[in-house]
Amino acid sequence: MSEEHNLFGAREGQKTPGNGKEVKELETLKNLETQISGAIEKIRLLKDAKTALEKRVSELESTLDSKNEELLRVTGEKNSIRDQIEGLLNELQNIES
Repeated sequence: MSEEHNLFGAREGQKTPGNGKEVKELETLKNLETQISGAIEKIRLLKDAKTALEKRVSELESTLDSKNEELLRVTGEKNSIRDQIEGLLNELQNIES
């Protein structure tokens, strides 16, 4: 019958010198690995969110540019119409005079 040995070469149930310390170090390493994996996942999610937000900002800037162009066009039309109305009012005043 073969005997099972743990990671440190001791048979199951048999303690090796420093076995408790080594187990604690392994647990610490496992905790660090879990924390690092979690941090990596958070970084990935944040990068994805950043990319999505940058795309949204670009879309909004494009929309703003379009609206500004439309505002300039409408303002120009308004000024043109105002000038035409003022011209017509001046003609009416000249006719009445």
